[in-house]
Amino acid sequence: MASAPAVKTAHFALHRTERDLAEVFATDQVCLGAMVPKRWAKRAVTRNLIKRQIYSLGSLSEATLLKAAHVVRLRSTFDRTHFKSASSEQLKTAVRSELEQLFLKAAAPLPKVNA
Repeated sequence: MASAPAVKTAHFALHRTERDLAEVFATDQVCLGAMVPKRWAKRAVTRNLIKRQIYSLGSLSEATLLKAAHVVRLRSTFDRTHFKSASSEQLKTAVRSELEQLFLKAAAPLPKVNA
């Protein structure tokens, strides 16, 4: 299975496979998944907020993404000293802003990797 290098921001990584989606999912559409581990987001309300943002922005960015299986993974915690509430407007804005950057990077063509 061929996979592209991960696209990363400070808190997120986007992984994708170039495998033929019809083989795996019986579809040729963009497939998107979200991984938000308890290790990085302790409270369920925070994990749900992040997942909702991932799926919301993913559906808006679907036209610019390659037809492949994508997984957005939270790879570090948002500092709780800056975001007191688990569902504060500041956290929503920070997550959305960073995910927008991630999907913009993912839409850009990746350089070829020599194997």
